[in-house]
Amino acid sequence: MPIRYLNTDLDLVAPRDITELAALLEAHGVRALQVTHAEDSCWYAVFETEEQHEEPERNMSAMLDAIESFDANARALWSQCTLREFNIGYDCGDERWAFNNGLTNTTLQRAAAVGASLRVTLYPERPANNGTINENS
Repeated sequence: MPIRYLNTDLDLVAPRDITELAALLEAHGVRALQVTHAEDSCWYAVFETEEQHEEPERNMSAMLDAIESFDANARALWSQCTLREFNIGYDCGDERWAFNNGLTNTTLQRAAAVGASLRVTLYPERPANNGTINENS
Protein backbone atom coordinates (compact mmCIF):
# COMPACT_ATOMS: atom_id res chain seq x y z
CA MET A 1 0.00 0.00 0.00
CA PRO A 2 1.42 3.43 -0.86
CA ILE A 3 1.89 6.17 1.70
CA ARG A 4 -0.74 8.82 0.99
CA TYR A 5 -2.39 11.94 2.28
CA LEU A 6 -5.99 11.24 3.33
CA ASN A 7 -7.53 14.53 4.41
CA THR A 8 -7.39 17.38 6.88
CA ASP A 9 -9.97 17.59 9.63
CA LEU A 10 -10.81 20.64 11.66
CA ASP A 11 -11.46 19.53 15.26
CA LEU A 12 -13.27 21.83 17.67
CA VAL A 13 -14.17 21.53 21.35
CA ALA A 14 -16.25 24.21 23.06
CA PRO A 15 -18.04 24.75 26.36
CA ARG A 16 -21.17 25.91 24.51
CA ASP A 17 -23.26 25.00 21.48
CA ILE A 18 -21.28 25.34 18.25
CA THR A 19 -23.99 24.42 15.76
CA GLU A 20 -23.94 28.06 14.58
CA LEU A 21 -20.27 27.67 13.63
CA ALA A 22 -21.10 24.40 11.90
CA ALA A 23 -23.74 26.14 9.77
CA LEU A 24 -21.34 28.95 8.83
CA LEU A 25 -18.60 26.51 7.88
CA GLU A 26 -21.08 24.41 5.89
CA ALA A 27 -22.10 27.51 3.91
CA HIS A 28 -18.45 27.78 2.82
CA GLY A 29 -18.01 24.15 1.74
CA VAL A 30 -16.68 22.82 5.05
CA ARG A 31 -19.03 20.06 6.15
CA ALA A 32 -19.55 18.70 9.62
CA LEU A 33 -18.73 15.03 10.00
CA GLN A 34 -19.93 15.20 13.59
CA VAL A 35 -21.27 17.76 16.07
CA THR A 36 -21.89 16.24 19.49
CA HIS A 37 -22.91 17.50 22.91
CA ALA A 38 -21.10 15.14 25.27
CA GLU A 39 -21.70 14.06 28.85
CA ASP A 40 -18.92 16.39 30.01
CA SER A 41 -21.15 19.30 28.83
CA CYS A 42 -18.70 20.18 26.05
CA TRP A 43 -19.48 20.32 22.36
CA TYR A 44 -17.22 18.34 20.01
CA ALA A 45 -17.13 18.77 16.25
CA VAL A 46 -15.13 17.43 13.32
CA PHE A 47 -15.19 19.09 9.89
CA GLU A 48 -13.63 18.50 6.48
CA THR A 49 -13.82 20.21 3.13
CA GLU A 50 -16.36 18.93 0.61
CA GLU A 51 -13.64 18.85 -2.03
CA GLN A 52 -10.58 16.78 -1.16
CA HIS A 53 -7.13 17.52 -2.59
CA GLU A 54 -3.86 15.63 -3.02
CA GLU A 55 -2.04 17.65 -0.33
CA PRO A 56 -3.17 19.36 2.89
CA GLU A 57 -2.41 22.94 1.77
CA ARG A 58 -5.56 23.45 -0.30
CA ASN A 59 -7.89 21.73 2.20
CA MET A 60 -6.52 23.79 5.07
CA SER A 61 -6.68 27.00 3.02
CA ALA A 62 -10.35 26.37 2.18
CA MET A 63 -11.17 25.95 5.88
CA LEU A 64 -9.21 29.08 6.74
CA ASP A 65 -11.14 31.02 4.07
CA ALA A 66 -14.36 30.04 5.86
CA ILE A 67 -13.04 30.89 9.32
CA GLU A 68 -11.65 34.25 8.20
CA SER A 69 -15.11 35.16 6.85
CA PHE A 70 -16.75 34.90 10.29
CA ASP A 71 -18.53 37.98 11.60
CA ALA A 72 -17.82 39.31 15.11
CA ASN A 73 -20.38 36.99 16.80
CA ALA A 74 -18.99 33.89 15.10
CA ARG A 75 -15.43 34.97 15.90
CA ALA A 76 -16.39 35.30 19.57
CA LEU A 77 -17.81 31.76 19.53
CA TRP A 78 -14.71 30.50 17.69
CA SER A 79 -12.51 32.13 20.35
CA GLN A 80 -14.41 30.29 23.09
CA CYS A 81 -13.42 26.93 21.64
CA THR A 82 -10.90 25.23 23.90
CA LEU A 83 -9.58 23.23 20.93
CA ARG A 84 -9.19 24.60 17.39
CA GLU A 85 -7.01 22.12 15.58
CA PHE A 86 -6.23 21.15 12.01
CA ASN A 87 -5.54 17.41 11.98
CA ILE A 88 -3.73 16.19 8.86
CA GLY A 89 -4.16 12.45 8.25
CA TYR A 90 -2.01 10.01 6.30
CA ASP A 91 -2.19 6.31 5.48
CA CYS A 92 1.25 4.84 6.17
CA GLY A 93 2.08 2.18 3.70
CA ASP A 94 5.30 0.53 2.67
CA GLU A 95 5.75 1.95 -0.81
CA ARG A 96 8.11 4.76 -1.68
CA TRP A 97 11.18 5.21 0.40
CA ALA A 98 10.27 8.85 1.02
CA PHE A 99 7.07 10.85 1.08
CA ASN A 100 6.43 14.48 1.94
CA ASN A 101 3.83 17.20 1.88
CA GLY A 102 4.30 20.77 2.90
CA LEU A 103 2.45 23.81 4.16
CA THR A 104 3.49 27.29 3.12
CA ASN A 105 4.42 29.88 5.69
CA THR A 106 1.37 31.86 4.56
CA THR A 107 -1.00 29.03 5.50
CA LEU A 108 0.80 28.46 8.79
CA GLN A 109 0.57 32.19 9.59
CA ARG A 110 -3.15 32.18 8.77
CA ALA A 111 -3.72 29.20 11.07
CA ALA A 112 -1.78 30.88 13.87
CA ALA A 113 -3.68 34.14 13.34
CA VAL A 114 -7.03 32.40 13.98
CA GLY A 115 -5.62 30.60 17.02
CA ALA A 116 -5.55 27.14 15.48
CA SER A 117 -3.07 24.36 16.21
CA LEU A 118 -1.72 21.67 13.92
CA ARG A 119 -1.67 17.91 14.44
CA VAL A 120 -0.55 15.08 12.16
CA THR A 121 -2.14 11.63 12.42
CA LEU A 122 -0.49 8.59 10.85
CA TYR A 123 -2.69 5.55 10.26
CA PRO A 124 -0.79 2.25 10.13
CA GLU A 125 -1.29 -0.28 7.40
CA ARG A 126 -3.59 -3.02 8.69
CA PRO A 127 -4.12 -6.38 7.07
CA ALA A 128 -7.62 -6.96 5.75
CA ASN A 129 -9.59 -9.83 7.29
CA ASN A 130 -12.59 -10.44 5.03
CA GLY A 131 -13.45 -6.75 5.04
CA THR A 132 -13.04 -6.30 8.80
CA ILE A 133 -10.17 -4.94 10.81
CA ASN A 134 -8.86 -6.86 13.78
CA GLU A 135 -7.75 -4.28 16.33
CA ASN A 136 -5.31 -6.82 17.81
CA SER A 137 -3.46 -7.31 14.52
